Amino acid sequence: MGELNGEKIHNFWGNIFKKDADPSSLNVTDILKMIPIFQNLSRRDMKKVAGIIYDRVYQPGEFLFEKDQPGAAMYIIKKGKIKILAPGTQNEEVILATLETGDFVGELALLDDSPRSASAMAVEKTAALAFFREDLNKLLNTNPETASRIFKELALIIGKRLKATNEQLFSRPL
Repeated sequence: MGELNGEKIHNFWGNIFKKDADPSSLNVTDILKMIPIFQNLSRRDMKKVAGIIYDRVYQPGEFLFEKDQPGAAMYIIKKGKIKILAPGTQNEEVILATLETGDFVGELALLDDSPRSASAMAVEKTAALAFFREDLNKLLNTNPETASRIFKELALIIGKRLKATNEQLFSRPL
């Protein structure tokens, strides 16, 4: 785990860009403004994206996605809690991270359909917003400038997470 502003973060899964506002009481456009991928969009572009975001509700124990499935969407937790799981060495599940209201996960699925590296399971009733790669690709055809801004921010976020992860890995004694 690393630290950001005195707060413990998990560079692989946590929202290292998290703000203090509570997304559960906000509309979709306001929630998107809190997520770095969408922060530099104009009001008009934000409304276009909000129109292709899907509300989902997951019950405790239900998977948002499972390890080895092709990635299709990123998820923003509007309200609730999920755990990121990976298989352990002796058939047990290892909790890699716990994500809560305001966190996002699965953004790499916006780039391609590579198999998921872990599973995401609701710990409690969880409301999430899903943004599908297919819809982003359609946006690229209809509004290339808007989609390009999203892809640019996505690249910046992935780069920041990679740098933070490298710092975490290489700051440990070998």
